[in-house]
Amino acid sequence: MYFRYNNYMIKNIDVFERDPVPKAVFKLALPTVLSMIVSVFYNMVDTFFVGKTNDPNQVAAVSVATPVFLFLMAAGNIFGMGGSSFLSRALGEKQYDKVKRISAFCFYAGIITGIVGGILMEVFMTPILHAVGTSENTFGFAHTYLSWIALGGPAVVLSFAYGNLIRGEGSAQNAMAGMMAGTIANIVLDPFFILKGFTVPILNWNIPCLGMGVGGAAVATLIGNLVSIAVFMAHVCSKNSVLTINPRYFSARGGIFKGVLVIGLPASITNVLMSLSNIVMNKLLVSYSDIAVAGMGIAMKANMLVIFVQLGLAAGIQPLVGYNYGARNFKRLKAVMRFAMLCVVVAGSVLTAVYFVSTRNIVSIFIRDEAVIDMGVKMLRALMLSGPFIGIMFVFNFSFQAMGKALASLMLAVSRQGFIFLPMILAMRVIFGLDGVIFAQPVADLCSVFMAFCMFLSMNKGFKKLEAEATQA
Repeated sequence: MYFRYNNYMIKNIDVFERDPVPKAVFKLALPTVLSMIVSVFYNMVDTFFVGKTNDPNQVAAVSVATPVFLFLMAAGNIFGMGGSSFLSRALGEKQYDKVKRISAFCFYAGIITGIVGGILMEVFMTPILHAVGTSENTFGFAHTYLSWIALGGPAVVLSFAYGNLIRGEGSAQNAMAGMMAGTIANIVLDPFFILKGFTVPILNWNIPCLGMGVGGAAVATLIGNLVSIAVFMAHVCSKNSVLTINPRYFSARGGIFKGVLVIGLPASITNVLMSLSNIVMNKLLVSYSDIAVAGMGIAMKANMLVIFVQLGLAAGIQPLVGYNYGARNFKRLKAVMRFAMLCVVVAGSVLTAVYFVSTRNIVSIFIRDEAVIDMGVKMLRALMLSGPFIGIMFVFNFSFQAMGKALASLMLAVSRQGFIFLPMILAMRVIFGLDGVIFAQPVADLCSVFMAFCMFLSMNKGFKKLEAEATQA
């Protein structure tokens, strides 16, 4: 169903206001989950083809370079998560002109941020790589990888930002189409750019390739981002979207700058702290061996499926929560959150069980080096300990962002990967050595879930007060 207001065509008004909660959640969350799953396979395929070089140093180089890449993703989240939260609340309040100003601001500010971020990354490349824990064996590979990523800074920022903005207006299927198109392009291009050549099964064709190694993985990633942006822009320029990139709507005034950043910065801090925590982890692991770094890199890539499925479910409900918060429909808002939590616990539990049964087979997909496989199996099983429950924290965090609860979102962001994780990994390393480094993340995850639950109980008292006032009015 469409709702027309002042020449704007608002799609899917039923999913926000009238559909039963399970139907509404699945309608928005399933495309997001599918996008996340495809993204997981892209990350796995990157590592898989780099692993096909059978060089643990290249695998380790991607692991230590990934946290730096996450800084650009963090910039994308400033405008993606901040803009998505802001515009979904504006839709609930029926402020459609504001939605256009938000989307135009995020587009042009994202381009500028990507250019600045790429330049800074290239200028300070050497000290950055020394800081993140590269060894003599991995420095050159990591430098090559990040040089290509820096070149495509604006594309990285925009692809992450606009997928979230499109999802925020309720067009989850179009956001999924863009993400999947870019990811599939990346997957298809990976072997041609990374390997020196490969043989097509059955046909027995020998295909010559560029053999760029880790640099090829970065190039394929950038091309994939450009494909995603092309699909996103096709949707934005269609008649089915309220979003725009028309420069006449670009403005940081009228609360646009503050409204985006008040949620975008806490969301981006999550990525920044994830980067910093990964840097700390890699620096601790490299003191044991490059094998430990490679093993954790593979374990974290494999664990992405469990994390991203639950992350997708949680991100999918953000427009629903934001819209109903803007419309002051707290009963529907809480029903959405409850159902989403049930979904993430079920999904997390099933995937955790599958992973525990098939751990060695999963790790062996990425590399044939037995030492790395043994290390990766141990690490992946440790990471899976929080698998059934971590999604609850994601639901709370995305809901806080959707409601504009900047402080609550910020507290969760700095706790899971900062105030809880960093002291945890340092203390556990002193007490338990390498095992302490390996088990720090799941312990920190469980502490963060408990913290998020306590925060919502406090927030719920405010909802009840607002509901009572609305009833009296």
